[in-house]
Amino acid sequence: MGRTLGRRVFLAAAGMMMGAIALAGTGSDALAQPAKIKVAGVYTVPIEQQWVSRIHKALKEAEGRGEIEYVFAESVATTDYERVLRQYAEGGQQLIVAEAFAIERPARAVAKDYPKTAFLMASSFPAAGNNFSVFDNYIQEPAYLTGMIAGAMSKTGVIGMVGGYPIPEVNRLMNAFMEGAKEAKPDIKFMVSFIGSWFDPPKAKEAAFAMIDRGADILYAERFGVSDAAKERGKLAIGNVIDTQPQYPDTVVASALWHMEPTISHAITAVRDGKFVGEDYGQFSLMKFKGSSLSPLGTFEDKVPGDAKAKVKEREEQIRSGAFTVKVNNDEPKSSM
Repeated sequence: MGRTLGRRVFLAAAGMMMGAIALAGTGSDALAQPAKIKVAGVYTVPIEQQWVSRIHKALKEAEGRGEIEYVFAESVATTDYERVLRQYAEGGQQLIVAEAFAIERPARAVAKDYPKTAFLMASSFPAAGNNFSVFDNYIQEPAYLTGMIAGAMSKTGVIGMVGGYPIPEVNRLMNAFMEGAKEAKPDIKFMVSFIGSWFDPPKAKEAAFAMIDRGADILYAERFGVSDAAKERGKLAIGNVIDTQPQYPDTVVASALWHMEPTISHAITAVRDGKFVGEDYGQFSLMKFKGSSLSPLGTFEDKVPGDAKAKVKEREEQIRSGAFTVKVNNDEPKSSM
């Protein structure tokens, strides 16, 4: 009986030890799982707008992977922007992703008042302090490639370009596109117009109609509404930031795509590791970081001349290898006719 009891005690003790080990292992595993980062997005336009949609998409994917808890506010008026930023900072958001265009001072003031909150802001100006980083869609490389395609496809030798505002973020893409078009067709002409809005499809459409009436057979759609005009008049368009060919299969030839995922991933990792500082995230939009790309030709695969496709492919490989550099020109592009 003594032996049996001793054996039972031994087994019980062994069971308790195994349970403790199991529990310890569980606790260790739980500690190994990084806590979700609280992230807020603050946007002045609807999330359907092409530029903001890329940021929203990247954050939703991070949320889907269980990396973050994500909330957002869209269509926030610039007069109300500072209040919303402060509200999220006060609410304990660890990372705030937003735009500082036209509201630089208020945005930077908020960041200064909340030094423990990481701010990743789209901005034309440098990073500041230890918590205000900046980013932008540096997609001038694929924009150059789409310009090559447009130049090769144009029959009238006239391209119409409709943008939102003539700020560096827009200018550099338009200038890169124009340089690419001139490589394909040195005597190509351009009409350039800015509608003074980030989201006004009807106004962009009317501007595009005016260019078509003046001879443009290809339109650079920096804003929504341009491709609609091209479709209605039987002309071609080049997309920007997102691929809209599925919606315009007979109109949009190609697009310069922006992938915000590398930028967001870098920021999330920095916050989680306690290493977030004020820095310029622009490089993460370059092709070598997979932050941008040329869209597939899709429905236009057999419509773009073979020699043009070969030249574009060669240029793309040179850009990726570093053998060819697309010049960054932030000056306002001008019409040449």
